[in-house]
Amino acid sequence: MNPLAVIEKTQALIAAGDIVGAESALVALADAQGDRALVEVLAQLPPKDVLAVIREYDNSRESVVNMAITPEQFARAVVIEKQYRDLTRSHLRGMMNAVIFRAGADPLEFLTAIGDLEGGSDALADYFEEKWSRVEAFARTGNFDAAEDDGDIVSEDDLRANAYARPKLEHDEVADQDWMELAWLLRYELPDLFIEMLLVLRAKALAFERGGDTDEPASDDGKVETRDTDLGQATPVVLDSDEESAI
Repeated sequence: MNPLAVIEKTQALIAAGDIVGAESALVALADAQGDRALVEVLAQLPPKDVLAVIREYDNSRESVVNMAITPEQFARAVVIEKQYRDLTRSHLRGMMNAVIFRAGADPLEFLTAIGDLEGGSDALADYFEEKWSRVEAFARTGNFDAAEDDGDIVSEDDLRANAYARPKLEHDEVADQDWMELAWLLRYELPDLFIEMLLVLRAKALAFERGGDTDEPASDDGKVETRDTDLGQATPVVLDSDEESAI
């Protein structure tokens, strides 16, 4: 099976809105030539096309694509997920949990790769958006119970001063392969990224409280059309001739 032909077929299927068919083409390549061939093809696909496939996660089965994607490939996809304007963030949380906590993976490699990209801390803040008060409680007290928090916001200086404080919760107490474990890993293994993410999360929460939009306002610049994407029907359609400029 020619990898170039697989790339062309995958992109054509994604453009037509057939995400299941696109994933099947990639799975067929992996079955025929192994995971290495799949990784090489994923590296040649634009991040928006990789994202179109991996965000349609299904907890009932393992995805070959999710199992093969590298931290760097995954990070490039994650930072553009906001283009779908999924206000519930359910697709973002689902695909991040499925890939970062996949069997045999090192979650820190994925988190580091995300943090190394512009927009990485924003993507992580989006992931935690619905858990803001509990993440704030965790930053202040070391526990996730917002009811035990006095509500005071820890300053950035204090966050950095306490970045390497001894955990009150052990890792195995929060090893749920979900947001609590992700927050624990960030705070105690990647504290600088945790602080950066939390500052972005605070700004989003403040904008929401003031009645503003936490994301960039929609524009008519012709870059991305996402009217069908929250239904999992299509990937954002790049309308600009320069594909990379739309990512």
